[in-house]
Amino acid sequence: MPVSQSPFPSSENNGSAATDVTPVVALKELVARLHREQNKIQDLLSSLGFALRSFNNLNQFLELIPLMATRVTDADGSALFLYKPNGQVRLEQLHWQDSRQRKNIRKALENASSEITLAPSSPPIATATGILDDRMHRYLGPDIQIFGTAILVKHTERGWLYVLSRDREYTWTETRQKLVRLVADQTAVAIENDELGVELRKKERLDQELEIGAEIQRRLLPRQFPTIPGVSLAARCKPANRVGGDYYDFIPTSHKQIQPHAHSVSVNGRWGLVIGDVMGKGVPAGLIMTMMRGMLRGEVLNGHSPARILQNLNRVMYADLETSNRFVTMFYSEYDPNTRVLSFSNAAHNPPYWWHAATKTITRLDTIGMLIGLDANSEYEDAQATLEAGDTIIYYTDGFTDAADSSGDRFDEENLILSLSTACRKFSNPQDILDYVFAQVYEFMGTDKPNTDDMTLVVLKLEE
Repeated sequence: MPVSQSPFPSSENNGSAATDVTPVVALKELVARLHREQNKIQDLLSSLGFALRSFNNLNQFLELIPLMATRVTDADGSALFLYKPNGQVRLEQLHWQDSRQRKNIRKALENASSEITLAPSSPPIATATGILDDRMHRYLGPDIQIFGTAILVKHTERGWLYVLSRDREYTWTETRQKLVRLVADQTAVAIENDELGVELRKKERLDQELEIGAEIQRRLLPRQFPTIPGVSLAARCKPANRVGGDYYDFIPTSHKQIQPHAHSVSVNGRWGLVIGDVMGKGVPAGLIMTMMRGMLRGEVLNGHSPARILQNLNRVMYADLETSNRFVTMFYSEYDPNTRVLSFSNAAHNPPYWWHAATKTITRLDTIGMLIGLDANSEYEDAQATLEAGDTIIYYTDGFTDAADSSGDRFDEENLILSLSTACRKFSNPQDILDYVFAQVYEFMGTDKPNTDDMTLVVLKLEE
């Protein structure tokens, strides 16, 4: 009976010891090599993540992308193409390990991409990728294999990352695909971060310009009240945005009143009191308001009646307002402290309220008149009111009556009249009246809700 033989050679045989350990050694070497490759990939990707966090310059970061893609896939080189807004496909960065061939490879890839121009409005997905693949195969020749993946920013194809290999045995394994996809995703994050940074810087510049505009506008509004014998004043403008279209002013009607320190002494001349509202809000409305202020101040010094002042202002501003498709409402009045007469004219503005101290009633001050800028030949009416001791005139803009609560209900004129009536009964100081009315409107809207339209209130009260 034959003796069974072991499938493993006996240790007595020549070279058996070497044969015994060869599979184990090979396995250990394979594990060690995989471990080294894994560490290399982790180091490279960690470096890429560090660069993404550290580099402020997008071009510096993009220079690393083909190098990283080449290293993690054991390829001969890598190319990064980006799709430009003008429709061109451009070779952004190239890494090729053989420096002797790098120039020729670059030229071939540049020639391939230069032939591709897509309409800026057409999405580059699939279309550009197929065309670029064909061009690269044509210019690189059959000796170089290409494998690519798209760079997606917010689900939009913005570029392509290609891996290039001269090795005919090179395979596009699932692992290599995942690694290149990871590098492409990092590239997409870098592109998006750069674009967000550009938008942020634009917004910061705009914010600075808006703040400068808001500061200029605040300085154009009266910083102190004129001293008018027998009269107390209060005023507040609350823009919905940093720059608003509401306007109020106290304007001296004679050259004597605009001498230095004229506001700090009693000058018994007439004073113009005006309130206006440019349709719309924000920067365009603020620019028109600023232009209107200068023209009105010059017009007042001509000594015309309120109606004539509005008529001349309308004619001067008509061309500019027509071009901008905006209009202005304005109520202009002049108070004479010697006679207690308030002369006024209205260009379709919300009529001011007149609180009669003697009867505890409220009436409106109004005349017929068109919006400024609507018709170059508009005419306006003059009217007068003789005020008594304790009477109060309240000028306002429609930001008060249009103020809405969480349900969308408006504050409207009825609530405004009720608030004014209560305030005039309770308080003798114009500032207290103004504060009360603002408080009522904010309580109606909700304390945490900002005003959506500019709100301006001017209170003129005759001393008792």
